[in-house]
Amino acid sequence: MADETNTGPIVATIATDAELKAPTAKKQRSPRPQKAASEPVQASSKASAAKPRRYSEQEKSEKLKLIETQVQGNSTLKDAIKSAGISEQTYYHWKGAAKPIEQKDTKGIKPVLAGDELADLVQLEEENQRLRTLLADKLRAENAELRKRLGLD
Repeated sequence: MADETNTGPIVATIATDAELKAPTAKKQRSPRPQKAASEPVQASSKASAAKPRRYSEQEKSEKLKLIETQVQGNSTLKDAIKSAGISEQTYYHWKGAAKPIEQKDTKGIKPVLAGDELADLVQLEEENQRLRTLLADKLRAENAELRKRLGLD
C-alpha cells in the first residue's frame, strides 16, 4: 500500500499547475472586413422620389368627387383610386379628413323640419309618452303583487 502521508510530490504538482494558469494576454482579433461600398444613386432620381406631391384642398376634393362618380358608374374602388393617381392610403386619409370638416359646418345649425315631418315627430312623442305611462302602471301593479305575496304590505 501507498503511504498517504507523503504529500511532497502532490504539492509540487499543484504549484506547477498554478504557475501554468497564470493570466495571459488577450487574443488579438482580426479586424472586421469592410462592407462593400454601394454604388451612389443619382441625386436627381432620389430627390424626386423623396419629395411627395402636395395637393391643394380643391384638388383633393376634386379627386374625391371623381373617384365617387367612377365608383357609382360600375367601377371598382381600387380602379377608381388608381385612375385618380393616388394610393388607397391617401384616399382613405383624405376621405377621413373631409368628413369632420363637413360635420363641423353643420354642428351649430339644426335642420329645419317640414310640416309633415314635424307632425310625425309630435305624434311619435305622444305615443312614446303613452307607452311609458302604460309600462310604469304595469310595473307598479307587478311590484304591488310581489309585495303582497311576500307579506311586506
